[in-house]
Amino acid sequence: MATSKIRVGIIGANVRYGWGSSAHIPALKALTEFEITAVCTSRQETADETAHHFGIPFAFHDPAKLVQHPNVDLVSICVRVPFHHQLALAALHAGKHLFCEWPLAATTEQARQILDLAERKRVRHMVGLQARGAPALNRVRDLIADGYIGKPLSCTMVVASPAWGAEFTSSRAYLADRSTGATLMTIPGGHSIDALCFCLGEFKELSSFVATQRRQVKNIDTGETLQMTSPDQVLLNGVLENGTLASVHVKGGTANGIGFLFEIQGTDGDLIVGPARPRPASSVQISELSVKGSRNGEPLEEVAIPESYRWVSSAMPAGPPFNVGQLFVRLAQAIREGKPAAPDFTLAVKRHHLLDVIQKASDSGQRQVI
Repeated sequence: MATSKIRVGIIGANVRYGWGSSAHIPALKALTEFEITAVCTSRQETADETAHHFGIPFAFHDPAKLVQHPNVDLVSICVRVPFHHQLALAALHAGKHLFCEWPLAATTEQARQILDLAERKRVRHMVGLQARGAPALNRVRDLIADGYIGKPLSCTMVVASPAWGAEFTSSRAYLADRSTGATLMTIPGGHSIDALCFCLGEFKELSSFVATQRRQVKNIDTGETLQMTSPDQVLLNGVLENGTLASVHVKGGTANGIGFLFEIQGTDGDLIVGPARPRPASSVQISELSVKGSRNGEPLEEVAIPESYRWVSSAMPAGPPFNVGQLFVRLAQAIREGKPAAPDFTLAVKRHHLLDVIQKASDSGQRQVI
């Protein structure tokens, strides 16, 4: 595989909807290192439709056939969280390199099982914490490391999602069930908290409130009432390993006001990260971000993000494919060089564990030391 393209099979790539067709396929098609050779959806007719639309050679409705296919080197999992564990283990047992969307699994124990098998199989593995591919966040991370704001003192992050509100469609009703692992805390919360840790470091201790304020919600397709067990509010306060105080508020069911805002204060200055094109529904892992900075009491001004933070070519589409493509560039390097990828499943397990600690802090009402 030293000179040939890395052949990818995507599980969950319906041409009509979903993250696989809106992000992974266009990202991979814009990268010369990869070739999409197979797709899998829940029905053969939709798999055939996707393959025909995108010019992909093989189409399956059985994921076992995709992961076993000799023309697939790397499997990309883009389906709902409850199916990640089973599909990831199948791909790893087949000896394939693996990209799995975040959350890695529905539980931390399942995530550990995936990591353990990936390590035993000695394949490259990457989790879709796409904010780590955002040029703005990589720039912020380097600015902090280089002393732009002096010693970091505190940070505040606000995250709002229009999902996890009072109404759900039938196709998204599973998000109301905490046991699926696809919740406000794991998806927008996990992506955003990971972005904070990427820039400033890991939590040392924390307190939290994880609440379900809307106990009953409505399926707008059927009119039935659903019991909501997934949280719709997450409040987190803690101390990072470097001593920085951190506050995070993740809000569900709102598309008004601030969609995403990340403010960092230091002894010598401040940094603010927000959407480059403000709109209510902004997500740290998807939206293009801008950075503003201030040093020594000067007014805030736009901070330039050099082209070196763009790892993909100009052929990469903006929007959902961009940060995915940024990560795939790093994964290709890891596969070619036989080195660990980043962000990998080791990080995914650490992030799952952190979310468990946040939940425990809320359930117990006690500060947790990590």
